[in-house]
Amino acid sequence: MTDYSDWIGRGSVRHDHVSERLVDQFRATLPDLLAKAEVPLGLFWALSPDALPPAELGRDGHPRLGITLPELPLPRRMWAGGEVRFLAPLLIGDRVERESRIERIEPKQGSTGALIFISVRHNYRVGGRECISERQDLVYRADPVPGEPAPTYPAAPDLGTPVADFPLVSDPVRLFRFSAMTFNGHRIHYDADYARQVEGYGGLVVHGPLQAVAMMNLAAQVLGGVPSVFSYRGLSPLIAGQTATVQAHHDGDWLALRVVRPGGPVTMAGRARG
Repeated sequence: MTDYSDWIGRGSVRHDHVSERLVDQFRATLPDLLAKAEVPLGLFWALSPDALPPAELGRDGHPRLGITLPELPLPRRMWAGGEVRFLAPLLIGDRVERESRIERIEPKQGSTGALIFISVRHNYRVGGRECISERQDLVYRADPVPGEPAPTYPAAPDLGTPVADFPLVSDPVRLFRFSAMTFNGHRIHYDADYARQVEGYGGLVVHGPLQAVAMMNLAAQVLGGVPSVFSYRGLSPLIAGQTATVQAHHDGDWLALRVVRPGGPVTMAGRARG
């Protein structure tokens, strides 16, 4: 693996605004998931996305490696998890500055082979006031080996009756609309042939951020307000059309959150605190 230390600290500053149109589209796409708020929790992921011309995109539809992130020897990108700290609310009409920088690049050896983890810090400010501080954890890995069996995942542990839950409905239209709002070009979310034949999934993959939006909004409903901190990590892929439930369980001063397939694995786990 190459030394990527010269990429640490690189980043950008961009500006966007919270428009009524964007808020309306976000609510129309996720009406069954959102807690009450002037600007829905999670909408910040639709602000200031990477927007590069086709010649600067990689095979997966994301910006080609070597432009916003270093040139890596591993082609498959996944949003592994992250942490969000909510410091002040965004309001309709706000002009938002997003400062982004690479915090960490760490090669590792996992049970399935080589991995490279990248952490990116995004700070969202309005009029110089910090509203959201977010760390995104990305992971890159090798392509699946033809003929090798798909990975298996353990069944979800029994945590008893959740304090709150709701179903997470996923279909190709919802995935497309979420991709469009967040300007996420990753083909695993809308190109089923690519998802199956190139990246080895069982079909269209439900976005990690979409699942995280569901968990953070369930936390807000249980806590009676926006959590001060919310963390999450992906554990297994959720395929469009699979039945899944978003659950919240008390865990001391925290809420333990998860997206789980009934009788199957946890696809994403999280924690939140008021």
